[in-house]
Amino acid sequence: MDYSVLVGGEAGQGMDTSAHLLALILKRSGFHVFTRSDYMSRIRGGHNFIQIRFSEKPLYTFSEKVDVIFALNEETIKLHAGRLKPNGVVIADEKTGGDEGILHLPLARTAKELGNSRVANTAGLGAILKYFGLPLEIAENAVIKILGKELSDVNIKALRAGYEMIEPKYNLKVREDEHVLINGNQAVGLGAIAAGCKFYCGYPMTPSTGILTFMASHANEMKIVVDQVEDEVAALNMALGASYAGVRAMTGSSGGGFALMVEALSLAGMIEVPVVLINVQRPGPATGFPTRTEQGDLRFMIHAGHGEFPRMVIALRDPEDAFYQTARAFNIAEKYQVPVLLMSDQHLADSMTTKKPFDFGRIKIERHIAGEEDIAGESYRRYKFTESGVSPRILPGKIPGQVVLVDSDEHDEEGHITESDEIRRKMVNKRLRKFELLKKEVEEPWLIGREKPENLVICWGSTYGAVREAVERLNEEGASVGALVFGDIWPFPTKKLLEEARFAKKIIDVEQNATGQLESLIREQALLQATHKILKYDGRPFSGEEVYLRLKEVL
Repeated sequence: MDYSVLVGGEAGQGMDTSAHLLALILKRSGFHVFTRSDYMSRIRGGHNFIQIRFSEKPLYTFSEKVDVIFALNEETIKLHAGRLKPNGVVIADEKTGGDEGILHLPLARTAKELGNSRVANTAGLGAILKYFGLPLEIAENAVIKILGKELSDVNIKALRAGYEMIEPKYNLKVREDEHVLINGNQAVGLGAIAAGCKFYCGYPMTPSTGILTFMASHANEMKIVVDQVEDEVAALNMALGASYAGVRAMTGSSGGGFALMVEALSLAGMIEVPVVLINVQRPGPATGFPTRTEQGDLRFMIHAGHGEFPRMVIALRDPEDAFYQTARAFNIAEKYQVPVLLMSDQHLADSMTTKKPFDFGRIKIERHIAGEEDIAGESYRRYKFTESGVSPRILPGKIPGQVVLVDSDEHDEEGHITESDEIRRKMVNKRLRKFELLKKEVEEPWLIGREKPENLVICWGSTYGAVREAVERLNEEGASVGALVFGDIWPFPTKKLLEEARFAKKIIDVEQNATGQLESLIREQALLQATHKILKYDGRPFSGEEVYLRLKEVL
Protein backbone atom coordinates (compact mmCIF):
# COMPACT_ATOMS: atom_id res chain seq x y z
CA MET A 1 0.00 0.00 0.00
CA ASP A 2 1.19 3.53 -0.65
CA TYR A 3 0.21 6.91 0.74
CA SER A 4 0.30 10.45 -0.57
CA VAL A 5 0.35 13.93 0.98
CA LEU A 6 -0.29 17.15 -0.94
CA VAL A 7 1.01 20.43 0.45
CA GLY A 8 -0.50 23.44 -1.34
CA GLY A 9 -0.52 27.23 -1.08
CA GLU A 10 0.98 30.38 -2.54
CA ALA A 11 4.64 31.17 -3.11
CA GLY A 12 6.15 32.58 0.05
CA GLN A 13 4.06 30.50 2.45
CA GLY A 14 6.89 28.10 3.24
CA MET A 15 5.39 25.22 1.32
CA ASP A 16 8.68 24.09 -0.23
CA THR A 17 10.47 23.82 3.13
CA SER A 18 7.58 21.94 4.73
CA ALA A 19 7.30 19.47 1.84
CA HIS A 20 11.05 18.91 1.69
CA LEU A 21 11.14 18.26 5.42
CA LEU A 22 8.30 15.76 5.15
CA ALA A 23 9.99 13.94 2.26
CA LEU A 24 13.27 13.76 4.18
CA ILE A 25 11.54 12.48 7.34
CA LEU A 26 9.74 9.77 5.37
CA LYS A 27 12.96 8.76 3.65
CA ARG A 28 14.78 8.55 6.99
CA SER A 29 11.89 6.48 8.30
CA GLY A 30 12.74 3.85 5.68
CA PHE A 31 10.03 4.56 3.10
CA HIS A 32 10.43 4.84 -0.64
CA VAL A 33 9.50 8.40 -1.64
CA PHE A 34 8.50 10.16 -4.86
CA THR A 35 7.74 13.89 -4.93
CA ARG A 36 6.18 16.02 -7.64
CA SER A 37 6.47 19.84 -7.75
CA ASP A 38 3.91 22.06 -9.50
CA TYR A 39 4.66 25.76 -9.33
CA MET A 40 3.80 28.99 -11.09
CA SER A 41 6.31 31.03 -13.07
CA ARG A 42 5.30 34.13 -11.12
CA ILE A 43 7.54 34.95 -8.14
CA ARG A 44 4.52 35.90 -6.04
CA GLY A 45 0.93 34.76 -6.34
CA GLY A 46 -0.64 31.80 -8.02
CA HIS A 47 -1.26 28.32 -6.71
CA ASN A 48 1.67 25.99 -6.07
CA PHE A 49 1.73 22.50 -4.66
CA ILE A 50 4.08 19.64 -3.89
CA GLN A 51 2.94 16.06 -3.62
CA ILE A 52 4.81 13.49 -1.56
CA ARG A 53 4.05 9.83 -2.23
CA PHE A 54 5.57 7.15 -0.01
CA SER A 55 5.45 3.38 0.27
CA GLU A 56 7.25 0.30 1.52
CA LYS A 57 7.84 -0.62 -2.14
CA PRO A 58 9.81 1.32 -4.79
CA LEU A 59 7.93 4.17 -6.46
CA TYR A 60 8.42 5.49 -9.98
CA THR A 61 5.83 8.24 -10.30
CA PHE A 62 3.23 10.23 -8.38
CA SER A 63 -0.37 9.29 -7.59
CA GLU A 64 -3.55 11.06 -8.68
CA LYS A 65 -5.26 10.37 -5.34
CA VAL A 66 -4.02 11.65 -1.96
CA ASP A 67 -4.54 10.68 1.68
CA VAL A 68 -3.82 14.09 3.20
CA ILE A 69 -4.12 17.62 1.87
CA PHE A 70 -2.20 20.14 3.96
CA ALA A 71 -3.87 23.36 2.84
CA LEU A 72 -2.02 26.59 3.49
CA ASN A 73 -4.91 28.53 1.94
CA GLU A 74 -8.54 27.99 0.90
CA GLU A 75 -7.66 27.79 -2.80
CA THR A 76 -5.78 24.54 -2.16
CA ILE A 77 -8.94 22.98 -0.75
CA LYS A 78 -11.08 24.13 -3.69
CA LEU A 79 -8.61 22.86 -6.27
CA HIS A 80 -7.65 19.52 -4.74
CA ALA A 81 -10.48 18.28 -2.51
CA GLY A 82 -11.68 16.06 -5.35
CA ARG A 83 -8.38 14.19 -5.27
CA LEU A 84 -8.87 12.91 -1.73
CA LYS A 85 -9.20 9.18 -1.22
CA PRO A 86 -12.53 8.14 0.40
CA ASN A 87 -11.02 8.15 3.91
CA GLY A 88 -8.65 11.06 3.28
CA VAL A 89 -8.45 14.25 5.29
CA VAL A 90 -7.77 17.95 4.76
CA ILE A 91 -5.60 19.59 7.42
CA ALA A 92 -5.84 23.38 7.60
CA ASP A 93 -5.62 26.24 10.06
CA GLU A 94 -8.69 26.95 12.18
CA LYS A 95 -9.28 30.25 10.36
CA THR A 96 -9.34 28.61 6.95
CA GLY A 97 -12.82 28.30 5.51
CA GLY A 98 -14.34 25.16 4.08
CA ASP A 99 -16.67 22.28 4.81
CA GLU A 100 -17.13 20.49 8.09
CA GLY A 101 -15.04 17.57 6.83
CA ILE A 102 -11.89 19.66 7.12
CA LEU A 103 -9.68 19.11 10.15
CA HIS A 104 -9.23 22.68 11.37
CA LEU A 105 -6.26 22.99 13.75
CA PRO A 106 -4.94 25.98 15.74
CA LEU A 107 -1.72 26.13 13.75
CA ALA A 108 -1.30 29.90 13.48
CA ARG A 109 -2.41 30.41 17.08
CA THR A 110 0.13 27.89 18.31
CA ALA A 111 2.88 29.55 16.30
CA LYS A 112 1.96 32.94 17.75
CA GLU A 113 2.12 31.53 21.27
CA LEU A 114 5.60 30.20 20.48
CA GLY A 115 6.66 33.67 19.36
CA ASN A 116 7.26 32.88 15.68
CA SER A 117 4.37 32.98 13.21
CA ARG A 118 6.42 31.16 10.58
CA VAL A 119 6.39 27.85 12.48
CA ALA A 120 2.68 27.25 11.83
CA ASN A 121 3.62 24.95 8.94
CA THR A 122 5.89 22.94 11.22
CA ALA A 123 2.96 22.41 13.59
CA GLY A 124 0.97 21.12 10.62
CA LEU A 125 3.85 18.80 9.77
CA GLY A 126 3.67 17.39 13.29
CA ALA A 127 -0.05 16.68 12.80
CA ILE A 128 0.65 14.85 9.53
CA LEU A 129 3.23 12.64 11.22
CA LYS A 130 0.78 11.82 14.00
CA TYR A 131 -1.90 10.99 11.40
CA PHE A 132 0.35 8.27 10.01
CA GLY A 133 1.50 7.15 13.47
CA LEU A 134 5.16 7.99 12.88
CA PRO A 135 7.42 8.87 15.84
CA LEU A 136 8.89 12.34 16.33
CA GLU A 137 12.55 11.49 16.94
CA ILE A 138 13.49 11.19 13.26
CA ALA A 139 11.52 14.36 12.46
CA GLU A 140 13.28 16.36 15.17
CA ASN A 141 16.70 15.35 13.85
CA ALA A 142 15.61 16.32 10.32
CA VAL A 143 14.47 19.73 11.55
CA ILE A 144 17.90 20.33 13.09
CA LYS A 145 19.63 19.30 9.85
CA ILE A 146 17.50 21.40 7.51
CA LEU A 147 16.80 24.50 9.64
CA GLY A 148 19.97 24.64 11.73
CA LYS A 149 20.39 25.07 15.49
CA GLU A 150 19.27 28.69 15.53
CA LEU A 151 15.75 27.87 14.30
CA SER A 152 15.44 24.27 15.43
CA ASP A 153 14.31 24.89 19.05
CA VAL A 154 11.12 26.78 18.20
CA ASN A 155 10.36 24.50 15.25
CA ILE A 156 10.71 21.37 17.37
CA LYS A 157 8.29 22.88 19.89
CA ALA A 158 5.85 23.58 17.05
CA LEU A 159 6.33 20.06 15.72
CA ARG A 160 5.50 18.57 19.11
CA ALA A 161 2.50 20.85 19.56
CA GLY A 162 1.05 19.83 16.19
CA TYR A 163 1.72 16.19 17.01
CA GLU A 164 -0.59 16.45 20.02
CA MET A 165 -3.47 18.04 18.09
CA ILE A 166 -4.87 14.88 16.48
CA GLU A 167 -5.19 11.14 16.92
CA PRO A 168 -3.44 8.71 14.56
CA LYS A 169 -5.30 7.00 11.74
CA TYR A 170 -2.44 4.67 10.84
CA ASN A 171 0.39 3.03 12.76
CA LEU A 172 3.17 2.86 10.19
CA LYS A 173 6.41 1.13 11.11
CA VAL A 174 9.82 2.76 10.79
CA ARG A 175 12.37 0.78 8.81
CA GLU A 176 16.08 1.04 8.14
CA ASP A 177 16.98 3.91 5.83
CA GLU A 178 19.04 2.57 2.92
CA HIS A 179 18.47 5.23 0.28
CA VAL A 180 19.34 8.72 -0.87
CA LEU A 181 16.69 11.29 -1.78
CA ILE A 182 17.64 13.04 -4.99
CA ASN A 183 16.11 14.84 -7.97
CA GLY A 184 17.10 14.75 -11.62
CA ASN A 185 19.08 17.99 -11.65
CA GLN A 186 21.13 16.93 -8.63
CA ALA A 187 21.79 13.53 -10.21
CA VAL A 188 23.07 15.17 -13.39
CA GLY A 189 25.39 17.40 -11.37
CA LEU A 190 26.64 14.44 -9.35
CA GLY A 191 27.28 12.45 -12.53
CA ALA A 192 29.27 15.33 -13.99
CA ILE A 193 31.38 15.59 -10.84
CA ALA A 194 31.98 11.82 -10.83
CA ALA A 195 33.11 12.03 -14.47
CA GLY A 196 35.74 14.63 -13.64
CA CYS A 197 33.97 17.75 -14.91
CA LYS A 198 36.06 20.77 -13.93
CA PHE A 199 34.17 23.56 -15.68
CA TYR A 200 30.43 24.22 -15.67
CA CYS A 201 28.80 27.40 -16.85
CA GLY A 202 25.28 28.48 -17.61
CA TYR A 203 22.71 31.22 -17.51
CA PRO A 204 19.84 30.59 -15.05
CA MET A 205 16.82 29.27 -16.92
CA THR A 206 14.04 27.23 -15.36
CA PRO A 207 14.08 24.26 -15.07
CA SER A 208 17.83 23.75 -15.65
CA THR A 209 19.00 26.19 -12.96
CA GLY A 210 19.18 23.44 -10.32
CA ILE A 211 22.21 21.93 -12.09
CA LEU A 212 24.02 25.26 -11.99
CA THR A 213 23.28 25.80 -8.30
CA PHE A 214 24.23 22.20 -7.43
CA MET A 215 27.57 22.51 -9.19
CA ALA A 216 28.19 25.90 -7.57
CA SER A 217 27.45 24.50 -4.11
CA HIS A 218 30.17 21.88 -4.59
CA ALA A 219 32.63 23.98 -6.60
CA ASN A 220 35.15 24.66 -3.82
CA GLU A 221 34.96 21.15 -2.39
CA MET A 222 35.47 19.46 -5.79
CA LYS A 223 37.76 22.15 -7.30
CA ILE A 224 35.38 22.98 -10.15
CA VAL A 225 35.15 26.35 -11.89
CA VAL A 226 31.48 27.32 -12.04
CA ASP A 227 30.48 30.50 -13.85
CA GLN A 228 27.10 32.16 -14.21
CA VAL A 229 27.53 33.79 -17.61
CA GLU A 230 25.72 36.68 -19.26
CA ASP A 231 23.71 34.53 -21.71
CA GLU A 232 23.54 31.12 -23.33
CA VAL A 233 25.54 32.27 -26.35
CA ALA A 234 28.50 32.79 -24.04
CA ALA A 235 27.81 29.59 -22.10
CA LEU A 236 28.58 27.05 -24.81
CA ASN A 237 31.42 29.13 -26.24
CA MET A 238 33.05 29.26 -22.80
CA ALA A 239 32.57 25.54 -22.33
CA LEU A 240 34.26 24.93 -25.68
CA GLY A 241 37.15 27.17 -24.64
CA ALA A 242 37.59 25.26 -21.40
CA SER A 243 37.50 21.95 -23.26
CA TYR A 244 40.05 23.17 -25.81
CA ALA A 245 42.32 24.01 -22.87
CA GLY A 246 42.00 20.42 -21.65
CA VAL A 247 39.40 20.22 -18.89
CA ARG A 248 36.12 18.36 -19.02
CA ALA A 249 33.42 20.98 -19.56
CA MET A 250 29.64 21.12 -19.52
CA THR A 251 26.84 23.62 -19.90
CA GLY A 252 23.08 23.42 -19.68
CA SER A 253 19.85 25.28 -20.29
CA SER A 254 16.26 24.77 -21.37
CA GLY A 255 14.92 24.83 -24.93
CA GLY A 256 15.05 28.59 -25.43
CA GLY A 257 18.58 28.77 -24.07
CA PHE A 258 19.66 25.81 -26.15
CA ALA A 259 18.35 27.64 -29.22
CA LEU A 260 20.87 30.41 -28.50
CA MET A 261 23.66 27.83 -28.31
CA VAL A 262 23.04 26.38 -31.74
CA GLU A 263 25.70 28.41 -33.57
CA ALA A 264 28.30 27.36 -31.02
CA LEU A 265 27.08 23.76 -31.33
CA SER A 266 28.09 23.87 -35.00
CA LEU A 267 31.41 25.32 -33.89
CA ALA A 268 31.91 22.28 -31.65
CA GLY A 269 31.26 20.07 -34.68
CA MET A 270 33.76 21.95 -36.81
CA ILE A 271 36.62 22.27 -34.33
CA GLU A 272 36.00 18.75 -32.94
CA VAL A 273 36.16 19.74 -29.30
CA PRO A 274 34.36 17.45 -26.83
CA VAL A 275 31.60 18.99 -24.74
CA VAL A 276 28.55 17.84 -22.79
CA LEU A 277 25.35 19.89 -22.98
CA ILE A 278 22.00 19.28 -21.31
CA ASN A 279 18.60 20.58 -22.35
CA VAL A 280 16.13 20.41 -19.44
CA GLN A 281 12.98 20.75 -21.50
CA ARG A 282 9.93 22.86 -20.82
CA PRO A 283 6.94 23.60 -23.08
CA GLY A 284 7.56 25.98 -25.96
CA PRO A 285 7.61 27.64 -28.36
CA ALA A 286 9.23 30.84 -27.10
CA THR A 287 8.75 31.34 -23.35
CA GLY A 288 5.90 28.83 -23.34
CA PHE A 289 5.24 27.40 -19.88
CA PRO A 290 8.47 28.24 -18.02
CA THR A 291 7.82 25.98 -15.01
CA ARG A 292 6.02 23.08 -16.69
CA THR A 293 7.18 19.92 -18.43
CA GLU A 294 7.20 18.61 -21.99
CA GLN A 295 9.19 16.47 -24.43
CA GLY A 296 8.98 18.83 -27.35
CA ASP A 297 12.66 19.25 -28.31
CA LEU A 298 13.64 15.76 -29.50
CA ARG A 299 13.84 16.54 -33.21
CA PHE A 300 15.46 19.89 -32.47
CA MET A 301 18.27 18.25 -30.49
CA ILE A 302 19.00 15.72 -33.22
CA HIS A 303 19.14 18.27 -36.03
CA ALA A 304 20.27 21.49 -34.31
CA GLY A 305 23.13 23.30 -35.96
CA HIS A 306 23.98 24.33 -39.49
CA GLY A 307 25.91 21.86 -41.57
CA GLU A 308 26.38 18.14 -41.05
CA PHE A 309 28.38 16.84 -38.11
CA PRO A 310 28.07 13.93 -35.69
CA ARG A 311 26.64 14.18 -32.20
CA MET A 312 25.11 11.82 -29.67
CA VAL A 313 21.74 12.46 -28.02
CA ILE A 314 20.80 10.70 -24.78
CA ALA A 315 17.46 11.02 -22.94
CA LEU A 316 17.55 10.61 -19.15
CA ARG A 317 14.89 8.35 -17.64
CA ASP A 318 15.15 8.77 -13.86
CA PRO A 319 17.71 10.20 -11.38
CA GLU A 320 19.75 6.99 -11.25
CA ASP A 321 19.90 6.84 -15.03
CA ALA A 322 20.74 10.56 -15.11
CA PHE A 323 23.77 9.98 -12.87
CA TYR A 324 25.28 7.16 -14.89
CA GLN A 325 24.41 8.55 -18.31
CA THR A 326 25.87 11.96 -17.53
CA ALA A 327 29.15 10.35 -16.51
CA ARG A 328 29.07 8.19 -19.65
CA ALA A 329 28.47 11.26 -21.81
CA PHE A 330 31.83 12.77 -20.85
CA ASN A 331 33.72 9.65 -21.91
CA ILE A 332 31.90 9.44 -25.25
CA ALA A 333 32.39 13.15 -25.97
CA GLU A 334 36.12 12.93 -25.33
CA LYS A 335 36.67 9.59 -27.08
CA TYR A 336 35.14 10.82 -30.34
CA GLN A 337 35.66 14.58 -29.94
CA VAL A 338 31.97 15.35 -30.43
CA PRO A 339 29.21 17.13 -28.53
CA VAL A 340 27.04 14.81 -26.45
CA LEU A 341 23.57 16.23 -25.81
CA LEU A 342 21.58 15.12 -22.78
CA MET A 343 17.80 15.53 -22.58
CA SER A 344 15.87 15.96 -19.35
CA ASP A 345 12.67 17.88 -18.52
CA GLN A 346 11.03 19.75 -15.65
CA HIS A 347 9.32 16.65 -14.27
CA LEU A 348 12.58 14.72 -13.97
CA ALA A 349 14.54 17.81 -12.93
CA ASP A 350 12.38 18.70 -9.93
CA SER A 351 10.91 15.36 -8.84
CA MET A 352 12.73 13.84 -5.89
CA THR A 353 12.86 10.10 -5.38
CA THR A 354 14.64 7.56 -3.23
CA LYS A 355 17.39 5.52 -4.83
CA LYS A 356 20.09 3.17 -3.64
CA PRO A 357 23.35 5.11 -3.23
CA PHE A 358 25.04 5.39 -6.61
CA ASP A 359 28.08 3.20 -7.27
CA PHE A 360 30.95 5.57 -7.98
CA GLY A 361 33.13 2.53 -8.64
CA ARG A 362 31.23 2.02 -11.89
CA ILE A 363 32.41 5.39 -13.17
CA LYS A 364 35.64 5.13 -15.15
CA ILE A 365 37.18 8.38 -16.30
CA GLU A 366 38.59 7.65 -19.74
CA ARG A 367 40.82 10.48 -20.96
CA HIS A 368 41.82 10.48 -24.61
CA ILE A 369 44.70 12.94 -24.75
CA ALA A 370 47.63 12.28 -27.09
CA GLY A 371 51.19 12.58 -25.83
CA GLU A 372 54.55 13.39 -27.38
CA GLU A 373 55.00 9.74 -28.37
CA ASP A 374 51.79 9.88 -30.43
CA ILE A 375 53.07 12.78 -32.48
CA ALA A 376 56.21 10.81 -33.39
CA GLY A 377 58.29 13.92 -34.01
CA GLU A 378 56.00 15.21 -36.73
CA SER A 379 54.57 18.67 -36.95
CA TYR A 380 51.28 18.31 -35.12
CA ARG A 381 48.19 17.98 -37.29
CA ARG A 382 45.10 18.65 -35.18
CA TYR A 383 42.80 17.32 -37.91
CA LYS A 384 44.92 14.49 -39.20
CA PHE A 385 43.04 12.23 -41.59
CA THR A 386 42.55 8.88 -39.91
CA GLU A 387 40.60 5.74 -40.76
CA SER A 388 38.32 6.24 -37.74
CA GLY A 389 37.85 9.96 -38.29
CA VAL A 390 39.23 10.69 -34.80
CA SER A 391 42.44 12.73 -34.90
CA PRO A 392 45.08 12.77 -32.14
CA ARG A 393 44.21 15.48 -29.62
CA ILE A 394 46.95 17.19 -27.66
CA LEU A 395 46.49 20.04 -25.23
CA PRO A 396 47.82 23.52 -26.05
CA GLY A 397 51.10 24.32 -24.33
CA LYS A 398 51.81 20.77 -23.16
CA ILE A 399 54.26 19.65 -25.85
CA PRO A 400 57.12 22.07 -26.62
CA GLY A 401 57.18 23.32 -30.17
CA GLN A 402 53.71 22.03 -31.04
CA VAL A 403 50.80 24.37 -31.73
CA VAL A 404 47.15 23.35 -31.51
CA LEU A 405 45.32 25.25 -34.25
CA VAL A 406 41.52 25.28 -34.40
CA ASP A 407 39.35 27.28 -36.75
CA SER A 408 35.64 27.68 -37.42
CA ASP A 409 36.35 27.90 -41.17
CA GLU A 410 36.94 24.72 -43.10
CA HIS A 411 40.58 23.82 -42.59
CA ASP A 412 43.34 21.45 -43.58
CA GLU A 413 44.92 18.82 -41.34
CA GLU A 414 47.01 21.38 -39.45
CA GLY A 415 44.06 23.69 -38.86
CA HIS A 416 44.78 26.34 -41.50
CA ILE A 417 41.84 27.82 -43.42
CA THR A 418 41.35 26.28 -46.84
CA GLU A 419 39.13 26.75 -49.91
CA SER A 420 40.15 23.42 -51.42
CA ASP A 421 37.21 21.37 -52.65
CA GLU A 422 39.20 18.14 -52.24
CA ILE A 423 40.12 18.87 -48.61
CA ARG A 424 36.53 19.93 -47.93
CA ARG A 425 35.21 16.57 -49.08
CA LYS A 426 37.83 14.69 -47.10
CA MET A 427 37.17 16.70 -43.93
CA VAL A 428 33.41 16.22 -44.11
CA ASN A 429 33.89 12.49 -44.60
CA LYS A 430 36.43 12.36 -41.76
CA ARG A 431 34.00 13.98 -39.33
CA LEU A 432 31.05 11.87 -40.42
CA ARG A 433 33.02 8.62 -40.03
CA LYS A 434 32.77 9.19 -36.29
CA PHE A 435 29.02 8.70 -36.54
CA GLU A 436 29.63 5.07 -37.50
CA LEU A 437 31.70 4.65 -34.35
CA LEU A 438 29.00 6.28 -32.25
CA LYS A 439 26.56 3.63 -33.50
CA LYS A 440 28.68 1.03 -31.73
CA GLU A 441 28.35 2.95 -28.45
CA VAL A 442 24.56 3.04 -28.60
CA GLU A 443 22.64 1.22 -25.87
CA GLU A 444 19.34 -0.47 -26.64
CA PRO A 445 16.19 0.75 -24.86
CA TRP A 446 15.07 -0.75 -21.55
CA LEU A 447 12.43 -3.46 -21.85
CA ILE A 448 9.87 -3.50 -19.05
CA GLY A 449 6.94 -5.85 -18.73
CA ARG A 450 6.47 -8.83 -21.03
CA GLU A 451 8.93 -9.95 -23.68
CA LYS A 452 7.42 -10.46 -27.14
CA PRO A 453 4.17 -8.80 -26.00
CA GLU A 454 0.96 -8.53 -27.95
CA ASN A 455 0.89 -4.83 -27.06
CA LEU A 456 4.17 -2.92 -27.32
CA VAL A 457 4.48 0.53 -25.74
CA ILE A 458 7.24 2.86 -26.90
CA CYS A 459 8.33 5.89 -24.89
CA TRP A 460 11.42 7.83 -23.89
CA GLY A 461 12.95 9.84 -21.07
CA SER A 462 10.99 10.70 -17.94
CA THR A 463 7.76 8.99 -19.06
CA TYR A 464 9.53 5.82 -17.89
CA GLY A 465 8.08 5.94 -14.36
CA ALA A 466 4.43 6.36 -15.33
CA VAL A 467 4.69 3.82 -18.14
CA ARG A 468 6.39 1.28 -15.89
CA GLU A 469 3.67 1.53 -13.25
CA ALA A 470 0.90 1.24 -15.86
CA VAL A 471 2.50 -1.72 -17.64
CA GLU A 472 3.04 -3.64 -14.41
CA ARG A 473 -0.57 -3.04 -13.39
CA LEU A 474 -1.97 -4.18 -16.75
CA ASN A 475 0.14 -7.34 -16.75
CA GLU A 476 -1.06 -8.15 -13.24
CA GLU A 477 -4.59 -8.02 -14.69
CA GLY A 478 -3.68 -10.55 -17.37
CA ALA A 479 -2.83 -8.31 -20.33
CA SER A 480 0.21 -8.90 -22.51
CA VAL A 481 2.06 -5.59 -22.45
CA GLY A 482 5.72 -4.69 -22.79
CA ALA A 483 7.39 -1.30 -23.10
CA LEU A 484 10.59 -0.10 -24.67
CA VAL A 485 11.91 3.00 -22.90
CA PHE A 486 14.48 4.77 -25.06
CA GLY A 487 17.48 6.45 -23.48
CA ASP A 488 19.96 6.61 -26.36
CA ILE A 489 18.12 8.47 -29.11
CA TRP A 490 20.78 9.38 -31.67
CA PRO A 491 22.26 7.41 -33.30
CA PHE A 492 18.94 5.59 -33.10
CA PRO A 493 18.97 1.97 -31.84
CA THR A 494 16.68 -0.39 -33.76
CA LYS A 495 17.71 -3.94 -32.82
CA LYS A 496 15.50 -4.53 -29.77
CA LEU A 497 12.66 -2.51 -31.28
CA LEU A 498 12.54 -4.69 -34.39
CA GLU A 499 12.76 -7.86 -32.28
CA GLU A 500 9.85 -6.94 -30.01
CA ALA A 501 7.68 -5.34 -32.70
CA ARG A 502 7.54 -8.61 -34.70
CA PHE A 503 5.14 -10.08 -32.16
CA ALA A 504 3.05 -7.00 -31.38
CA LYS A 505 -0.49 -6.60 -32.64
CA LYS A 506 -0.54 -3.03 -31.36
CA ILE A 507 2.30 -0.53 -31.06
CA ILE A 508 1.39 2.32 -28.72
CA ASP A 509 3.42 5.52 -28.61
CA VAL A 510 3.40 7.42 -25.28
CA GLU A 511 4.99 10.89 -25.36
CA GLN A 512 4.70 14.32 -23.77
CA ASN A 513 4.42 16.28 -27.00
CA ALA A 514 1.77 16.99 -29.60
CA THR A 515 3.30 15.34 -32.68
CA GLY A 516 4.78 12.03 -31.49
CA GLN A 517 8.41 12.93 -32.19
CA LEU A 518 9.85 9.57 -31.13
CA GLU A 519 7.29 7.73 -33.25
CA SER A 520 8.22 9.82 -36.28
CA LEU A 521 11.86 8.91 -35.68
CA ILE A 522 10.92 5.23 -35.50
CA ARG A 523 9.06 5.50 -38.82
CA GLU A 524 12.14 7.09 -40.33
CA GLN A 525 14.80 4.82 -38.85
CA ALA A 526 13.02 1.46 -38.38
CA LEU A 527 10.15 1.68 -40.92
CA LEU A 528 7.63 0.92 -38.17
CA GLN A 529 4.48 2.87 -37.42
CA ALA A 530 2.54 3.06 -34.18
CA THR A 531 -1.05 1.88 -34.32
CA HIS A 532 -2.02 4.22 -31.48
CA LYS A 533 -0.64 7.38 -29.88
CA ILE A 534 -1.11 8.59 -26.31
CA LEU A 535 0.14 12.18 -26.31
CA LYS A 536 0.02 14.78 -23.55
CA TYR A 537 1.08 18.39 -23.97
CA ASP A 538 -0.71 20.45 -21.31
CA GLY A 539 2.51 21.03 -19.38
CA ARG A 540 1.68 18.50 -16.67
CA PRO A 541 3.37 15.09 -16.40
CA PHE A 542 1.78 11.70 -16.92
CA SER A 543 0.82 9.83 -13.77
CA GLY A 544 0.80 6.05 -13.65
CA GLU A 545 -3.01 6.06 -13.34
CA GLU A 546 -3.44 8.24 -16.43
CA VAL A 547 -1.21 6.05 -18.60
CA TYR A 548 -2.94 2.93 -17.22
CA LEU A 549 -6.43 4.21 -18.08
CA ARG A 550 -5.45 5.43 -21.54
CA LEU A 551 -3.64 2.20 -22.33
CA LYS A 552 -6.64 0.24 -21.14
CA GLU A 553 -8.83 2.14 -23.61
CA VAL A 554 -6.47 1.16 -26.41
CA LEU A 555 -6.30 -2.48 -25.33
